[in-house]
Amino acid sequence: MSLHEIHSSLRKVVQREKDHDGPLSIVGTMALLSAVAGVLLAAIFIPGTALLASTVNNLSNDIVNLPLELKDQPSAQTTRLLASNGDLIAYFYEENRQDIPLAKISPLMQNAILSIEDARFYDHGALDLKGTLRALVNNASQGQTQGGSSITQQLVKLTLVSQATTKKQRLAAIKKSTARKIRELKLAIEYEEDHTKKEILERYLNLAYFGDSAYGISAASYHYFSVSPAKLNVRQAATLAGLVKNPVEYDPGVYPEKALARRNTVLAVMARLGKITEADAKRHKAAPLGLKITKFPNGCVSTVAEFSCDYVRRYLLTQGALGATVEERQRALERGGLTIKANIDVRMQKAANKAVQDTVKAKDSGAIGAIAMVEPGTGKVRSLAQSRPMGGNKKKGQSFINFVVPRQYGDSGGFPAGSTFKMFTVAAALRQGIDVGQTFRSPARMIVPAGSYFACNGGGTAAWPVKNSTTSGTKNLYSATRESVNTYFAQLEKKAGLCNTVRAAEAMGITVPDRDHVGPFTLGVTDVSPLDVAASYATPASGGLYCKPRPIDTITDANGQVIKKYQPVCERAMNEEQAAQINDILRGVQEPGGYGYQNGTGLTVPSAGKTGTTEDNMAVWYAGYTPDVATAAMIAGVKKNGSPGSLVNATINGRFLDFDTVGGSSLAGPMWAKAMQALDEHLPGAPFDTPPARRSPVPADNPHRR
Repeated sequence: MSLHEIHSSLRKVVQREKDHDGPLSIVGTMALLSAVAGVLLAAIFIPGTALLASTVNNLSNDIVNLPLELKDQPSAQTTRLLASNGDLIAYFYEENRQDIPLAKISPLMQNAILSIEDARFYDHGALDLKGTLRALVNNASQGQTQGGSSITQQLVKLTLVSQATTKKQRLAAIKKSTARKIRELKLAIEYEEDHTKKEILERYLNLAYFGDSAYGISAASYHYFSVSPAKLNVRQAATLAGLVKNPVEYDPGVYPEKALARRNTVLAVMARLGKITEADAKRHKAAPLGLKITKFPNGCVSTVAEFSCDYVRRYLLTQGALGATVEERQRALERGGLTIKANIDVRMQKAANKAVQDTVKAKDSGAIGAIAMVEPGTGKVRSLAQSRPMGGNKKKGQSFINFVVPRQYGDSGGFPAGSTFKMFTVAAALRQGIDVGQTFRSPARMIVPAGSYFACNGGGTAAWPVKNSTTSGTKNLYSATRESVNTYFAQLEKKAGLCNTVRAAEAMGITVPDRDHVGPFTLGVTDVSPLDVAASYATPASGGLYCKPRPIDTITDANGQVIKKYQPVCERAMNEEQAAQINDILRGVQEPGGYGYQNGTGLTVPSAGKTGTTEDNMAVWYAGYTPDVATAAMIAGVKKNGSPGSLVNATINGRFLDFDTVGGSSLAGPMWAKAMQALDEHLPGAPFDTPPARRSPVPADNPHRR
């Protein structure tokens, strides 16, 4: 007998009895139940292959493709992103769920769910014959699906839905039909043969949906009452037990009156079954719901570290440890119950957040402020912050573009870095053996003839007219760097070699396209991100090691097993003496007479830095560091679509910017200072290594804006 024939037989029996006026007679009822029981038992014992054959003509392929046996596959679990100190940053999930053992679920909760859903759970097998017969009779007579399923049958349905791999299969798993009911019943019988009642109840409570994105009893307990499942009281347990029948209709946050009535129904049933006294039930019914909602936001929006979080998320999607494809990694991230321990330092993150938000406002449409912090010697990414909060509401200044990281992780193409690139020219010069006392006559303007520089492919460069925007005169490596003298660096780059300068930048993590192998390379024509710059400036701070930015410390699976422990990936970009020399040269920017210092960037601990302003005023920078943290601060002009634009005529925090006010030391420097000075007292204050040589810089003539 096929399932279609079973369903038709039930309808005929019911219709025959309904042809008689009035309710079913006792004889009719007994006949009906006998008929139902007969066809039901016949269906139950249809072999799996026969069941498949009998349904193939009556069901969609998606129903047929549902499994004929259940496997205990892990259900979707919530992944947690933690800061370096263990503080929670964010959740990632397809379904917000954290499985727990039955022993950690309050007995009151167990009693409540069984009282309202399956009071005879421990007394019957997979089939509660009374409930199932009632449901099948009503389905046959009314063409509807009625309750009556045992906990095990419900678990089968929940499992089929959870394990469905397509939308059609998910719909098939909940389709209202006698065929689906009998399939579930066969699976339930087989499941009970291999599992204890406690195992079934535990899996059911972990799999059930309680509404408002709370999957499983753990998520529901914390969401609705902010307590662990072990500490649920009888009112809370009754409220949650009442939700599984219809989580939307009884949602206490949306329909509190319905939720209260449903809770009281559960309390009444518990009293009738002797799980609580009638007096207790009466007292509890008179009490309010007592909700204490805890939100479990999905993703990075509105977290304390929005763009650090998003960087971690997108970085994870590149990691083979989570799967061979992006789709597999996404699934692992959103269903795997992972614990991701990031290198985010919460104190540094908050300092960076406040610095950018106090300097550039979210609605400053013509500008973006951004800060990146990296730990020298390890590459740990300690914080990323920007002035535009994460989101899609452009009227509020929100954006999903992460302007702090390279394009592959944030969709921003970066911004020219200005004179921060002079550090690479210094590094190339030292590597070529050029003495720090090397002087050049550095006029206010000069034209570097064509063919003065040679790219790494051997090609020459065009003539380059270069001018200063700070001081002029005879300079050495110390004074020219402190005063950011363009014409000095044009000559130093020629002496050190353009290709050597490019290679120095690349050794410190900068990607340089061929088109940027030009004379003005030393003035920062290459588009980079604040994270790129922070990581490169961490190189001299570490004693010469360039370490790739590393956002993650460890990935742990749902069972506490470490999937991957990330180690520093570092290469020596310069020797220790060269690093010490660069540190000593750049200290001058942070000390009296330096352009940073005169704009308030000084710290109480040893520090070094470099200003940066692009020739076209598209971005201003301040890159500075201590031995413990390298920080890059950037304020850049942006158009409505997020692409680079000029800062001239933009307004930041109510301040109109003209040509003379757009400067790295005067705009980005104070923002850098706000972040670093908030951390000053917490930094160890270790000194830089002693350099092999020192030179007294020539006093500045007319310090301006570099």
